[in-house]
Amino acid sequence: MSLVEVTDLSITFGDVRAVRGLSFSLEAGGALGVVGESGSGKSASAYALLGLHRGTGAEVGGSITVAGVDVRAASDARLRELRGAKAAMVFQDPLSSLDPYYAVGDQIAQVYRVHRRVSRRAARARAVEVLDRVGIPDAARRSRSRPHEFSGGMRQRALIAMALACEPELLIADEPTTALDVTVQAQILDLLHGLRRETGMGLLLVTHDVGVAAESVDDVLVMRAGRAVERGPVAEVLGTPRDPYTKALLSAVPRIPEVGAAAPSAPRGPKNTAAAGKASGVGGTPLVEAVGLRQVFGRGKAAVTAVDSVSLTVRAGETLGIVGESGSGKTTLGRMLVGLLAPTSGRLTRADRVQMVFQDPVSSLNPRRSVGESVADPLRARGERDEGAIRARVGELLGRVGLDPGQYDRYPHEFSGGQRQRVGIARALAADPELIVCDEAVSALDVTTQAQVIALLAELQRELGLALVFIAHDLAVVRQVSDRVAVMRRGRIVEEGPVDEVYDRPRDPYTRQLLAAVPALDPALAAARRAARAELAAA
Repeated sequence: MSLVEVTDLSITFGDVRAVRGLSFSLEAGGALGVVGESGSGKSASAYALLGLHRGTGAEVGGSITVAGVDVRAASDARLRELRGAKAAMVFQDPLSSLDPYYAVGDQIAQVYRVHRRVSRRAARARAVEVLDRVGIPDAARRSRSRPHEFSGGMRQRALIAMALACEPELLIADEPTTALDVTVQAQILDLLHGLRRETGMGLLLVTHDVGVAAESVDDVLVMRAGRAVERGPVAEVLGTPRDPYTKALLSAVPRIPEVGAAAPSAPRGPKNTAAAGKASGVGGTPLVEAVGLRQVFGRGKAAVTAVDSVSLTVRAGETLGIVGESGSGKTTLGRMLVGLLAPTSGRLTRADRVQMVFQDPVSSLNPRRSVGESVADPLRARGERDEGAIRARVGELLGRVGLDPGQYDRYPHEFSGGQRQRVGIARALAADPELIVCDEAVSALDVTTQAQVIALLAELQRELGLALVFIAHDLAVVRQVSDRVAVMRRGRIVEEGPVDEVYDRPRDPYTRQLLAAVPALDPALAAARRAARAELAAA
């Protein structure tokens, strides 16, 4: 009997049919990746495996069997036995999945005691054991820490430890690496691979990142609009896709060729021939010049140097990519470049018209104001008072970024993530900028939406002669869009130069480490990289 057997699954939320006629199976010890864009129904399907839609008002049809349990027919008590003991789930956001008031070890111990009749002492010992198993250093001491004292990667490891506490037969991981840096992402994927090998558990991995699937699973199921459009061995589906949607999904994925290989043939984003000529640093009017920038937060022993002695120049019409892990100082640097933070020391000169597009369009747009009013803010700040002229200009800007000018009076929650990011770009354009700093502007988007936003930025750059500073932890995206790239680590730029030179012939060990952690779409290459990382870790 299969570990998971789903037949003709349907899920409806009110008038929305999220999943339609979905069927798939997963054998014990196997790994299946469910891939698709936001709204494809992949997470809804994963939640149904544990009966998590029960009591929510959702209508679920079809047959679901997990570890021998008929999920739809099971009693609430039987479902509680299934969850955690036989099948466990790791969610996308570990911070919201962990209780901020309790120590991480206590939370794992509590889950263990729900399913096992053991003493508090034994449960605590089990919590330390599984934290150590997932690679938390000094597990006994760190088990007493609260979630905010863990990094993002450590919190995700803690959630995996919690899921492993009762030795489940199936682990469901819903976008477990979406918010993580490329090196931490590689560590989590390596961890999941190692745990599968050690325990024989099955893995159902839900992701919009095709590269993550290539790194982690045996088979892949591609979903679109609630339906399965393609299913097969991961190397076959990613290497020779049959369905047009799968082909489109793969074509939208930015790629990094192996060092020494030919550059990607797909057209780059904002990078263009005119700008590429400036990659050497000659030509083009300097719009930003920074010399010895430092940013220190706090005082005395509590002082933290976020940016340390950074010097760089951004010229008209070019794109400078800035890459680095969380905590490298890249966002702090971006905020200084646009004037949101004053440097602690150093010299900074910049053009007057500089704008920023932020990572999270949800939090950067006021939910109580229409998108039109948000886009109009820079116009009013410049002194425009003619409401007719303002409305006309906002409509023009919305149209320019691919939105309906008639959507002026709609609110942010009525737009998709990609549409909200387009609103953010329209708002930046309203100030008629010479330079736009994009801070992780596409990191939260699906690959196809990401490609659309990058293409939009390229078009705007060509039409308006904009310069861009593109801050991201996704090295493949940065290569696609940039003329030059600066690599940051611990507040400093460790390497800078023309993008092809830095990517093809990296000099700094940290740059090489980042590049080695980028997911590969070729499963064989992904396996080779994983083996190389394991060898390096053991050395």
